[in-house]
Amino acid sequence: MRYASLFEPIQIGKTVVKNRIFMPPVSTNLCAKNHYISDALIEHYASRAKGGVGLIITEVTTIEPVYTYLPGDISICDDSYIEGWKKLSDAIHQYGAKIMPQLFHPAFMAFPLPGTPQLVAPSNVGPYYAKSAPRALSIEEIHTLVKQFGQAARRAQIAGCDGVEVHAAHAHGLLGGFLTPLYNKRCDEYGGDINGRLKITLEVIEEIRRQCGDDFIIDVRISGDEYSDGGLNINDMIYVCKQLEKAGVDFIHCSGGNTIKRGSSMPAPGTKQGSHCLLSEELKKYIHIPVSTVGRINEPWIANELIENGKADICMMGRANLCDSEFANKAMNNREDEIRPCIGCGRCLTGVMFGKPVGCTVNPSVESNVIEKAEEKKKVLVIGGGPAGMEAAYVASQRGHEVILCEKESELGGLLRLACVPIAKQDLSKVIKFMITRLKKTDVDIRLNCEITSEMLENEFKDYIVLGTTGAKPRIIDAFTSFKSTMTADDILAGRKVTGRNVVIIGGGSVGCETADYLAPLVNDLFPANRNVTILEMTNALMTGEGGAAKSVLTRRLMEKGVRIEFNAKVERVDSDHIYYSQNGKEHVISDADTLVFATGYVPLPIQNDRIIQIGDCDSVGNLKDAISSAYQATIHL
Repeated sequence: MRYASLFEPIQIGKTVVKNRIFMPPVSTNLCAKNHYISDALIEHYASRAKGGVGLIITEVTTIEPVYTYLPGDISICDDSYIEGWKKLSDAIHQYGAKIMPQLFHPAFMAFPLPGTPQLVAPSNVGPYYAKSAPRALSIEEIHTLVKQFGQAARRAQIAGCDGVEVHAAHAHGLLGGFLTPLYNKRCDEYGGDINGRLKITLEVIEEIRRQCGDDFIIDVRISGDEYSDGGLNINDMIYVCKQLEKAGVDFIHCSGGNTIKRGSSMPAPGTKQGSHCLLSEELKKYIHIPVSTVGRINEPWIANELIENGKADICMMGRANLCDSEFANKAMNNREDEIRPCIGCGRCLTGVMFGKPVGCTVNPSVESNVIEKAEEKKKVLVIGGGPAGMEAAYVASQRGHEVILCEKESELGGLLRLACVPIAKQDLSKVIKFMITRLKKTDVDIRLNCEITSEMLENEFKDYIVLGTTGAKPRIIDAFTSFKSTMTADDILAGRKVTGRNVVIIGGGSVGCETADYLAPLVNDLFPANRNVTILEMTNALMTGEGGAAKSVLTRRLMEKGVRIEFNAKVERVDSDHIYYSQNGKEHVISDADTLVFATGYVPLPIQNDRIIQIGDCDSVGNLKDAISSAYQATIHL
């Protein structure tokens, strides 16, 4: 076995878990009405248990009915929820995995559903975006909440769960808020110093032990360092973890950062794997219970290294197991090249924040890997070998159809090959490699350097179902091509053209910003060879429609590199040497630019033929998730 350390059993309290791959909480929005366990949720978690995960910590599970974290989260706030949890725990246990709900009270970060009372907090301090201040909890209310945590844990135990996770991380929710000095400004027994701030968490652990006994696993999720001025640091958390161990906690789930400082807790694409492993390594020196690490651990080798090198005892792998429910089994059986690669884009959670079910850019079938055979075998032609084309060809072949994939270029991948080029986007190359490797193991007839003509459709492929995935081309504003040197962002990323030293990019979307990042100096040190890069964006924001850590990190990097960003800036006209743009009712001119770059979107490139089912960008320009998902949906019932 290539990753032997990863698959060693581990003792957690009085329970043995079969391997070191644990699945941490990832919200799904798959619950039934009123936060009950649904069949879809059971299928979701059971598929990960079947895929070989050792222990699953469910998404946020609320302990009382008043405050909701997200509308689609699950609950265990009264006995009526036990039946659903019993079905879930039974489904997990049949595959030899363990299950623990993550107990949580959202407090000052609750979702403001209509009718929700004033939000509560350790003090009258909330996040910077709050529209009103929360109210501080009374001592009596704190005591009630402690009992509710214990009651929720007892319900989980009755339902057959193996333990619970207590969420006290990320300066987030009730216990995380009490623990951090960022939000706890109390001067009574529940504040003032680290012992006061920790008091409620210790009382919760004591109450859970009182109600559930010693055979029930309790872990606490903490931030080993909040990476924020005024927040908790590693010295604080060494002390905290010592107290948690004394209180009877069975293992520590060591994360880092906080939810307000974007990219600190859930790292962005292109950042280092095992983002919080130095924290877990340090904690392991001072406590004797297992310590897990989490954060961009999405390949077997890095997980095995973290354990083998003493950085952690357990690896929490959320997005990796979301992307491929068979991750653990494939790693254990040396089938690493078959693992669907997580690119860390965070789109799994972007939709959840807006009430949509959990999704994945690379995996359009998050809930099930089953592709059923078609009742009738058909002949299918796929035109285009980008990600949509490769997905369509693969799914159609798995359905049992006879599939031919034609790509006019000499290699597969399409525009996704260019998307790999910008800084921190290299993980996209893993997607191309995975899709090609997977496709070559099928019976698909792959024809490169093969451009489909109307004659071919009328003759050779007259009996075929035809799927068009011919992509899109960059939009060029013809009126601006009179400038002395123009090119598209794709020209630059493909190496077809090279810019001068003073570059103006029209468009502050993802492509424009990533191209600016690619062109700008790595260090803003005014070195003579550095490029000066300006982004002109018509709206008042960069990368509209995007969110999360990736956008935040890229924006900060552009600013650190000295990229000039002009909002509400509309290019009105150009001549050979000047670029004129309006901004807030005034006209401005750029006279020292030597290159004008178009990053103004893409235009679909459909083949005009009524027989062709258009898929992906040639139908409607979108992102990678849209392309793969549209191809899957078009072929899964073909």
